[in-house]
Amino acid sequence: MNDDMTTVGVVAEGANKPNDKKDMLATMRSRFTMAVSAYSESREDELDDLRFEAGSPDNQWQWPADVLATRGSVQGQTINARPCLTINKLPQHVHQVTNEQRQNRPSVKVIPVDDNADVEVAEIFEGVIRHIEYISDADVAYDTACENQVTYGEGYIRVLTKYCDDNSFDQDLYIGRIRNSFSVYMDPTIQDPCGSDAEWCFVTEDMTKAEYERQFPDAAPISSMMQQGVGDSSLSQWLTENTVRIAEYFYYEHTPTKLNLYQGNMSAVEGSREDKELKALGLKPLKSRMADVKRVKWLKTNGFEVLEEQEWAGKFIPVIRVVGNEYEVDGRLYVSGLIRNAKDAQRMYNYWVSQEAEMLALAPKAPFIGYGGQFEGYEQQWKTANTTNWPYLEVNPDVTDGAGAVLPLPQRAQPPMASSGLLQAKAGASDDIKSSTGQYDSSLGATSNERSGRAILAREKQGDTGTYHYVDNLARAIRHCGRQLVDMIPKIYDTERIARIIGIDGEVKRAKINPSQAEPVKKIVDESGIVIEKIYNPSVGKYDVCVSTGPSYMTKRQESLDAMSQLLQGNPQLWQVAGDLFVKNMDWPGAQEMAKRFAKTIDPKLLSDADEDPALQAAQQQLEAMGQELDQLHGMLQNVSKSMEAQDLAIKEQEANIKAYDAETKRISAVQASMTPEQIQDIVMGTVHGMMDSGDLIGESPSREMPDEMMEQPEGMMPEEQMQPEQPMMPPEGIQQ
Repeated sequence: MNDDMTTVGVVAEGANKPNDKKDMLATMRSRFTMAVSAYSESREDELDDLRFEAGSPDNQWQWPADVLATRGSVQGQTINARPCLTINKLPQHVHQVTNEQRQNRPSVKVIPVDDNADVEVAEIFEGVIRHIEYISDADVAYDTACENQVTYGEGYIRVLTKYCDDNSFDQDLYIGRIRNSFSVYMDPTIQDPCGSDAEWCFVTEDMTKAEYERQFPDAAPISSMMQQGVGDSSLSQWLTENTVRIAEYFYYEHTPTKLNLYQGNMSAVEGSREDKELKALGLKPLKSRMADVKRVKWLKTNGFEVLEEQEWAGKFIPVIRVVGNEYEVDGRLYVSGLIRNAKDAQRMYNYWVSQEAEMLALAPKAPFIGYGGQFEGYEQQWKTANTTNWPYLEVNPDVTDGAGAVLPLPQRAQPPMASSGLLQAKAGASDDIKSSTGQYDSSLGATSNERSGRAILAREKQGDTGTYHYVDNLARAIRHCGRQLVDMIPKIYDTERIARIIGIDGEVKRAKINPSQAEPVKKIVDESGIVIEKIYNPSVGKYDVCVSTGPSYMTKRQESLDAMSQLLQGNPQLWQVAGDLFVKNMDWPGAQEMAKRFAKTIDPKLLSDADEDPALQAAQQQLEAMGQELDQLHGMLQNVSKSMEAQDLAIKEQEANIKAYDAETKRISAVQASMTPEQIQDIVMGTVHGMMDSGDLIGESPSREMPDEMMEQPEGMMPEEQMQPEQPMMPPEGIQQ
């Protein structure tokens, strides 16, 4: 192969050198040959299981060819042959497992791992994964993988990327369906049932030569490929007379690197940007070790050349294995499903049914028993009575016995009956089918001796135990698929965008994603401190995935509605307490809006969650008690404040009286200068007695408190410190200001 052909169709930047590509293609072909050889024996049995499960009366795939030959039955020609009936009971058992999975679909739940991860971001991850499952029709991919797993032992799911539309460079993640599990060749040395430890994987497709030339017009001509494939077994399996095999090839590229550990538990690969930045800050590595850096590579090839090539963004090979029963015998891997051990029991059932039909069909007709004279004249009619449906049969009525008595009419002998041993063998074969599949009457919905609902459920659970490993293996595969999506979402959603998320109840929301921000959740608040927007960064922190298996949200809601309807019928007063919850679970337009309006009629105290947790309830009661104490203290403070205000008013009023008295004293002093002492004394004493008589003195009148002291003062002397009335003194009568 010339070097020019090896580089045709390469779209990735930094393509390998021609010699490197030759080595890589040689390694790729060697791995493919090894995988085909490792899976060949097991897949022959798996293909036979698939054909057997799809057996019908038309194709007779459940009957061995040599048995058909001995019974004289050829497909499409059963005349004059022994019956070879096909009563296929195996699809019922397969659908029992797969439909149980459809009713209890595994769902992905994202959980934070380290301190940098955030619970709200984990919920965003879950919403994005539900959106991916919705736009991908992931339930179809899950159901196909489950059907293949249960039928013949292995199914596959894949993760892929597509552009959002033809005019965009943004990509979306998808969960892809792999209908033909035999088109996948995964590393046979894997230990994990999901194939998470696989070093490489092929997803092949056989297309016609015309379609190949249309899709890859720049590829090498088929004629040159045929010439190169002559005598080379590794090339001959890629090209047939009518088809060309195209394979997607995923593999790990290992690069040994030096990993440095810096102060603060920071690590960086030697020579990387982070490592250079840390060294520029003056930090020196505390210790170093050799690490193996793995990158997932993807290419599309025809076995002869690389048609397309690029690096996969994730750290896992995006092909997930769903296994049924797995065995390793003599270094070879074997898988099987539900059909494998039930094939002989189904063959026996078909044989005994065919034998029963043959015995009844070939048994002679029951003859008529009569006396010879009764048939004279009508012999031809009675000879064909077993083959011709005569409207009536005639006899000679005058035939008598030796004593002259008329003989009875002819009667048919007892018809042949099926052998009891044959019926028991057929019933035993049917029971063998149930036991070989691990499903009994209770699992198949047949009636049993149980009467209570709890007993019936317990028996069904016992029956499901025999096939639970299929559902568990599917849940394990979906968990690995969720891990890949959590790893890929930050790498695919690497630009600022509005992501569409779907809640657990199916409600569609939108979330803003900004991979450039430092924190996992950025809250934008308004002037009052209310959060008006949240921006998420899924690339900050580590997250893991767990899977929960159970009824879907719609099933749970319907079950809740039925239970609440029975409860409300027996207790109508509960409408005033939980009527909004009943309306909310109804499946009709406007139920949510009606539930919101109904909730407005319920006591707000009943809508609170304080009663759910005793600790919260106790804290709420304590807060209420503290609130009452605060109210009391507030009332006391108000009383003290009012008292202080009254005192302030009294003090201000007293000060005003003192000022008025001082002014009056100064006025009297001015008048005193022109009056004799006797006149002054007469005027003052008259004023005091007048005020005492009128009660103008406020509070405890000084004249009443200290009458003796006032009377003991020397005549003509009125000390100012002993004459401080609480109210201003009125000017004496007769004295003009």
